[in-house]
Amino acid sequence: MRRFRSRRRRRLLALAAVAVYGSLMLFGGCADRLLLYPSTQPLSYPRESSVEVPAPTGIVDVWTARSDPGSEEPDAFVLNFTGNASRGEYEAEIVAEEWAGHSIEVWSVNYPGYGRSTGAAKLKSIPPAALAVYDALFARAGSRPIYLSGRSLGTTAALYVAAHRPAAGLVLQNPPPLQRLILQRHGWWNLWLFAGPVAMAVPGDLNSLRTAPLVHAPAVFVLAQRDTIVPPLYQQMVVAAYGGPKRLVPLIGADHNDPVEGQSAVQLADAINWLIRSRSQ
Repeated sequence: MRRFRSRRRRRLLALAAVAVYGSLMLFGGCADRLLLYPSTQPLSYPRESSVEVPAPTGIVDVWTARSDPGSEEPDAFVLNFTGNASRGEYEAEIVAEEWAGHSIEVWSVNYPGYGRSTGAAKLKSIPPAALAVYDALFARAGSRPIYLSGRSLGTTAALYVAAHRPAAGLVLQNPPPLQRLILQRHGWWNLWLFAGPVAMAVPGDLNSLRTAPLVHAPAVFVLAQRDTIVPPLYQQMVVAAYGGPKRLVPLIGADHNDPVEGQSAVQLADAINWLIRSRSQ
């Protein structure tokens, strides 16, 4: 009797797992809910300005900051894509500070569903919104160079844009190969019943192992050496797949969200100088 109950319990658990798996496959949206952490509360950054860009997804909320606020016009532009729980307002000034000593204007994007960007927070909305902002910035930049910057999830958007539009160079911090990361790092503990649908729901446009080989502009990879969210093994997959010249800036002892500081900040400044020199060669 006890053996029969044990078999029945296992059978019920298996049926429940199949039902959950089928629901995930049928209704989708699991990747959006698990990978995106949108926020819409107002943030105040007095040194920044906002730009509204029309896109197929609606209005994209973009925040701008200058590395040299006193100058009339910048020499170049940096289009920045944020991490999955960050905001354009927060990162605009950080990127501007990283480019200190160069006359640049940062455009930092709030994805659909973030900040004042309209539309739902969905992974499939990121690529068309990203291209729309690039095209608006291109109209503003004229002949001046546009660099792309991305942190974590934002690196997937930056690589997608660079694969479809001209970029003078890229700065990519802690880049994840999303599908590979989900399947290999998180698949084993759920027998891939959950990891499989989540990975399949990530748009191919955000697959950095596909887009990185298509990009040939020089790139700086900023890599946290103790990253617990995107471990170095996975970051290196994107680095190895990248199609252009590259320089690495290791963040010794740093986790995923730790700031770039100390000697790493010096190395990043030198790498950005290399990006700018590469364009003139």
